Amino acid sequence: MNDQSTITCPQCGYSKTETMPQDACLFFYECQSCHALLRPKPGDCCVFCSFGSVVCPPKQSPEAASGAAGCCSED
Repeated sequence: MNDQSTITCPQCGYSKTETMPQDACLFFYECQSCHALLRPKPGDCCVFCSFGSVVCPPKQSPEAASGAAGCCSED
């Protein structure tokens, strides 16, 4: 499972690689360049799913791929 994701700010385009939490969603993320507060897009569980290069660890699990388990916000 990949625990690194590059978040790209939709407002200024700044990108930074972050380590994702393994057991929690990240609902807010502040861009270090323009200080925009990023929130998940409708239907996404976290900022990594909305703006990251890799989806969050719960979405990477085999259970999520088979549809047997949802993301951490759907528990």
